[in-house]
Amino acid sequence: MTFFQLNNKTSAFLDTYKLYKDDFNQQIQLQHRLSLIEAFDIQKGMRVLEIGCGQGDTSAALADAVGEDGHVVAMDIANPDYGAPLTLGQATDRIKNSQLGDRITFQFETDVTQMESFAPFDVAVLSHSSWYFKQPEDLLHTFKLLRPMTKRICFAEWDLDFTSINQRAHFCAATILAIYSTFVSNEGNIQNLFDKKQIQRLLVQADFHIEKQHIVDATYLQDAQWEKNYANSIREEFVQALPRIQTIVNSYYELMNKDETEQHSLNSFIIQAK
Repeated sequence: MTFFQLNNKTSAFLDTYKLYKDDFNQQIQLQHRLSLIEAFDIQKGMRVLEIGCGQGDTSAALADAVGEDGHVVAMDIANPDYGAPLTLGQATDRIKNSQLGDRITFQFETDVTQMESFAPFDVAVLSHSSWYFKQPEDLLHTFKLLRPMTKRICFAEWDLDFTSINQRAHFCAATILAIYSTFVSNEGNIQNLFDKKQIQRLLVQADFHIEKQHIVDATYLQDAQWEKNYANSIREEFVQALPRIQTIVNSYYELMNKDETEQHSLNSFIIQAK
């Protein structure tokens, strides 16, 4: 993680809503989510559907952006008891008990196919949630379901096209964990990897038109170290894999652990489509 300092926008959010005052890790994550929402061009009064809300990091930033006259429906397929150090339920209860609570409806153990009939949303948001999808066709199906539900889609994910050697460890860890998920059933947050070109193709196949693309700095986030630690923790489980898979994975482990230089997270790529 690089040097981190709260910017004015994040400081104003913390002062206004009294969230995350004593949670430095969450403040770092919040700053990035606020940057993503700014890049998404979310406006006051909008109705937003968020797919894969997790612990509500992006949900809180969205609720701030839409204001008192807007609303966010935030859903996730996970159980509210999932997650650590706070479960999804605990983390989102904290948000619900803040001034932002009335602006958000959280729906857990729910996906787009289970949604009730809603008037069209102004925006559908998928923020760092696509790697939970196990197959490209699952993500494509979700995009197709969203097409009649929303005027616009805003998408963010880690950019595999890293530009600094300090980001290589995050790239290698993500790759290792995606390979791991192909032969060990797990609830980890990386089930598959999608690069920005593939996301563009899937959106076009779902009849969306790509309007804007952007890169948002995420190098200061803790995710690189978190994913590297997790990847190292499951290394012995690769003895179950085919020998040629072990060879590939061991190469990624060597690159990931090659040196002890500061780990930088991958950046986020942004796609907006109508």
